[in-house]
Amino acid sequence: MSLNETLQDQKDTLLEALHNEENERLDELLPELRAADLAEILEEIVEEEANIPLVLRLLDCLPIERRANVLGYLPGDEQLEIAEAISDDMLLSILEEMGSDERADLFNLLGEDRRETLLRRMARQEREDLKRLASYEEGTAGAIMTSDYVAIPSGMTVSQAMMRVRQTAPDAETVYQLYIIDSDGRLAGTMSLRQLMVARPGAQVDDLMIKDVISTQVDEEQEEVARLISRYDLLAMPVTDHDERLVGIVTHDDAMDVAESEATEDFHKGMSIGQLEDGVSRVPIWSLYRKRVTWLVLLVFANLFSGAGIAYFEDTIAAQVALVFFLPLLIGSGGNAGAQAATLMVRGMATGDVGVKDWSKLLGRELLVAGALGLTMALAVAPIGVMRGGEAVAMVVAMSMVTIVLFGSLLGMCLPFVLNRVGWDPATASAPLVTTVIDACGVVIYFSIATAILTGL
Repeated sequence: MSLNETLQDQKDTLLEALHNEENERLDELLPELRAADLAEILEEIVEEEANIPLVLRLLDCLPIERRANVLGYLPGDEQLEIAEAISDDMLLSILEEMGSDERADLFNLLGEDRRETLLRRMARQEREDLKRLASYEEGTAGAIMTSDYVAIPSGMTVSQAMMRVRQTAPDAETVYQLYIIDSDGRLAGTMSLRQLMVARPGAQVDDLMIKDVISTQVDEEQEEVARLISRYDLLAMPVTDHDERLVGIVTHDDAMDVAESEATEDFHKGMSIGQLEDGVSRVPIWSLYRKRVTWLVLLVFANLFSGAGIAYFEDTIAAQVALVFFLPLLIGSGGNAGAQAATLMVRGMATGDVGVKDWSKLLGRELLVAGALGLTMALAVAPIGVMRGGEAVAMVVAMSMVTIVLFGSLLGMCLPFVLNRVGWDPATASAPLVTTVIDACGVVIYFSIATAILTGL
């Protein structure tokens, strides 16, 4: 039995035990399920059954530490529904057990009155930390960082640093990377736990630490933070304020979540779909319609230019009806080539592999590649042109294929750079947009070449 099948069986058994209120069976099943799997079960109950009492019954069977862990895996909407159904005492206990970044995310979902009530009941240091983390703008390093890290004051010996690690490790998000700070809280260096463990007890951490630290600031975009963590294979990246004081770290798992979220957003934009607040299976039908309809309606009117182009060349079409046979083939080929080029550029810009400074170099490369692609496709379709309309039509089709594929590829390559230059997201250069523009231009290119060649014969 596969892992997915095993998990599904466990979930079905757990749901059955929950509905039947078999507490002894629940006590046996719950330790076998990981927090992420339990969160998935809770999500199903909230979405499919809208049964909050059943959710609360399941949470009551868990220790408070695990309860907080499970809740941290849930999407924001489900977290909020559960938070609104539990008492302030219980919510406060859960918040205290959560990681600082997850705590801030949940706190920001709550209403203002509930936030004030909870803040008044927190310890001063915990309250200030939560208010600080919750204040950072969404989409920045500050919004995804955690303040649960191991900081070692500069000037300590290795043995003193080890004692410090033992004291702070239980509450830290990760202990594998340690951060050395000076007396003003500024980031002075970093070292791994392995370095500390193998070093001589009397050695100074200042002599062992790495001073050239890769760090970021609180207002840096989260996408850039995720890219840097991936580029340099970091377990975590330190985050500093504008005075270079260490205020938190972004861990590798949070960076992976950001990378997935950003890739999904770019993919949706690449298909002319607005950003979805939730997964496609959970987003409301009206919201899904609203996110898709705008671009589709705009592209409908953009396609009218294709019809106008065909109408303009009615005489050419009437004189050589065989030309119509090749129209979908040609504009489809141009659209496909343009969509390929746009996808490569958008992804390259998203990963940092491509920048505006590379435009001229990439233009030359795309000219060569698109020219070769156009010639290859022209050679493939020319024999069909001879069979359908003779040598003259074959010549028109071959020349049009090369020209349209060249035009489409260059447009697809350049459009992301143009959008980036004017401050728009390059992902807006989506496949539907590129293909619609190329369709209209391809019609004009094709019939202009046909008119020029066939009129001259």
